[in-house]
Amino acid sequence: MPDYVYRCQECGRRSRHFYTYADYERAQPVCPHCQSRQLRRVIGRVAVARTEDSRLDALADDDMMAGLDSEDPRALGRFMRQMSSEMGEDLGDEFHEVVDRLERGESPESIEESMPDLGEDAGSAFGGDDLDF
Repeated sequence: MPDYVYRCQECGRRSRHFYTYADYERAQPVCPHCQSRQLRRVIGRVAVARTEDSRLDALADDDMMAGLDSEDPRALGRFMRQMSSEMGEDLGDEFHEVVDRLERGESPESIEESMPDLGEDAGSAFGGDDLDF
């Protein structure tokens, strides 16, 4: 069954909904976070098959670190998004929310305060129990 990703226009969070192709035409998704019906479909990334070696080579490239300023949340968000893209895996809604907030300029400390359970469900996506940038 295909899954469809939506971003809520009210709270800004992403959610994944599963519909058959036939049900998709009639679907009226609701945000599971704020119950809003103001959702916009997010077009997913296109996957390109790469070997693990080529992905690791890309991650080791010095250009990946170019422009990374640990004091700039936007640069950190861009770096995290690029790393996620290179890994070729969807790291989940929580990861996307953190990256979106960083790219808007919110500090890692502020994000961590507002999301005390950050990474508990998918600790490997964040490397532990909290955001240690």
